[in-house]
Amino acid sequence: MEFGKETPLFSYEVKKEGGEDVVYVNYQGVSYVPSVVEYPEEMERAVDILIENPNVSRIVFSQTKNYSYDFKETNYLIEIANLYIYLLKKEQILSRNKLIKGSEQFFSQRYNDLFSFLFFLKKDPISAYKELRKLLLEAKVLSNKIDPYYKTDQLNYIYLLEMIFDMLKKTSLINDSIRFIDDYSAGDREIYNRLFNPEVIPNFTFTRLVLDLPKDSEIIDQYKISDSDKIENKYLGGESIVTILRKKDDSKFIYHLNPPENSLSEEHNELLYLARIVLIKHQPEAEEFTDTERTRKVFFNVSRDLIQDLSQSKGFNLNYSEIDKLAKILVRHTIGFGLIEVLLQDKKLQDIVLNAPISLNKIFLRHQEYGECISNIFPSQEDANSWAAKFRMISGRPLDEANPILDTQLEIGRINARIAIIQRPLSPDGLAYAIRRHRENPWTLPLFIENKMINPFAAGLMSFLIDGARTMLIAGTRSSGKTSLLGSLMLEILTKNRVIVIEDSLELPVDSLRKLNYNILRMKVRSALLKTTTEISAEDGIRTSLRLGDSCLIMGEVRSNEAKALYEAMRVGALANVVAGTIHGASPYAVFDRVVNDLEVPATSFKATDIIVVCNPIKTPDGLHSKKRVLQLSEVRKHWKRDPQDENGFVDLLKYDVEKDELGPSDDLINGNSEVIKDIASNVKGWAGNWDAVYDNILLRAKIKEELCKVAKKTGDKDLLEAEFNVLSNHMFHKISEKIIEEIGLPLSERVFPEWQKWLNKEIKKKKV
Repeated sequence: MEFGKETPLFSYEVKKEGGEDVVYVNYQGVSYVPSVVEYPEEMERAVDILIENPNVSRIVFSQTKNYSYDFKETNYLIEIANLYIYLLKKEQILSRNKLIKGSEQFFSQRYNDLFSFLFFLKKDPISAYKELRKLLLEAKVLSNKIDPYYKTDQLNYIYLLEMIFDMLKKTSLINDSIRFIDDYSAGDREIYNRLFNPEVIPNFTFTRLVLDLPKDSEIIDQYKISDSDKIENKYLGGESIVTILRKKDDSKFIYHLNPPENSLSEEHNELLYLARIVLIKHQPEAEEFTDTERTRKVFFNVSRDLIQDLSQSKGFNLNYSEIDKLAKILVRHTIGFGLIEVLLQDKKLQDIVLNAPISLNKIFLRHQEYGECISNIFPSQEDANSWAAKFRMISGRPLDEANPILDTQLEIGRINARIAIIQRPLSPDGLAYAIRRHRENPWTLPLFIENKMINPFAAGLMSFLIDGARTMLIAGTRSSGKTSLLGSLMLEILTKNRVIVIEDSLELPVDSLRKLNYNILRMKVRSALLKTTTEISAEDGIRTSLRLGDSCLIMGEVRSNEAKALYEAMRVGALANVVAGTIHGASPYAVFDRVVNDLEVPATSFKATDIIVVCNPIKTPDGLHSKKRVLQLSEVRKHWKRDPQDENGFVDLLKYDVEKDELGPSDDLINGNSEVIKDIASNVKGWAGNWDAVYDNILLRAKIKEELCKVAKKTGDKDLLEAEFNVLSNHMFHKISEKIIEEIGLPLSERVFPEWQKWLNKEIKKKKV
């Protein structure tokens, strides 16, 4: 909330935010930090405001920082405000009729006692409670000594005090502090620290953070998100602390974020507040958002100059690094995406979820180590609306009542994320976001081995199938890792081959492959969820790709009518090049059912599929965790006519063993009963009819992937598992294999592996130098 210079001190405004009323009180220019804990007059002021506005959900003291009291804390004071008004107006406890029944000599003392009680009720309800308890005790003692003539009058007064006492005792504030009250001394407000702990929000942002670690929780882990890596975290603007906690009675972990914004001094907060007011008036135009990297650089430079000028005019002495830090934070909270950007810098996060109504819900997260987590972040409706407008500009796609769904992506430096947004009428409570964070570098088969999604043998078989130019569908549920697995298989394609990638949301690691000298072309097509747009359909994109020359074809996800075109490409492309894509499905038959019955591809066309890989999360026995695994690799036979399930059209080559927690080869594969692999072998001299030689090659590839993992673990050099080295290793494998074929006719493992191992050792020595 921004109050102008002319706004009267302590004036307030009620705002509607995400379905709740929030009252903002102006403390701009006050020399102290406003607090209902420290200052009884601030508690009284808050109660007075709530008397006039009993339906608000939060009260915020607005200064260079906003001090926001949540619904529970505000409700403490609302109950006191309601009780105060009820006693004064409805019960009229200061009236003569209530205080006495004809005994005039008691009126003055009783009036003064209850007036004092009401006076303290708004400033210090706990003192008021103790004082009332004392008055009640004294009144009862007096009733035993008083002249019988005044007995009835005294009992009526006791009844009044008991009614007030019972009402006050039932308030949440007294009820939640009752066990500490006896140790409380009037004027010592330490007890209110147990009840009130405002969320401290810098005034240059709207997002709320619960800064204190939750009570009754156990710290499980703590780590830093820092900008030590200047390339990846150049927008962070300082160090963030992440604390993972767990409560005994909650199955979810708590992800507690303490970002750079919260370590700023009052001077820095004031500068950012003033700079934001200036910068917000100069938001980028829609066309500028199409080049977010350039726009950020421009606004960063403007922000640095602006902060430097403001600091000089205010007499604040800032060094270069402080100006740089403040400029990064300012850009993030004006043209950027606020704390969402900080979360995206955490490499351990996979999904970020903002549920509607956004301002009433904390952000939920999926952590790679701790699964589902609840954060300490309450995003604001203002931020949510601002982000939606920016995503519309970045994507060039609509988001309105006619098109209540938006799929797009966000790129910040090397950070890439898929963004899914829904709004009314699909989401009746307003905007909601689901953000999928992608790894900065592509996943590789060795990385998946290290994470146990696959084992070395599965990696060797997949590498063999990619080299064999098969058609392949990667199936699975949402968050099963199918897109990441497809990306890792793209790295098994030789760099000499041309690759065309077709996506509606840019998730596959095309930029990374381009930097690795792949001959790769990306085509962005219309989302299947959009009714109208200037983008071409996925179906037209696939057909266009067939006219762009001899290429491997990678389809981001098979969703709709493009399935028919994809199968046309499979029938054309399977003879010479890899054709692969992802699709939702939990089994080979589920994929068949979706393709044939849902997407209306003829059953005979489905035979163009050679391989179906199924990956899904596996739950742990306690039900609290899940781990991503490839569960099945099946080939599609060609003999069936109507239903591949009934006619044994699906043959497993690999199957997940739940006891061993890994994939194992099927008897069909071990015994050489794979039509797809035999078809690959039939076109290779020395392999046709020689199953032992073919199986040896699969094992060789597996051994190489496994060796990379072993050496990386032994040396601590994780770069050996990354895309750049993976491509180099594949190149050397093929080069060495070519040499051995010239010598003995076949790339036997016993000859190729030692040569490749010598090369690896040389590379490791080079890296050490």
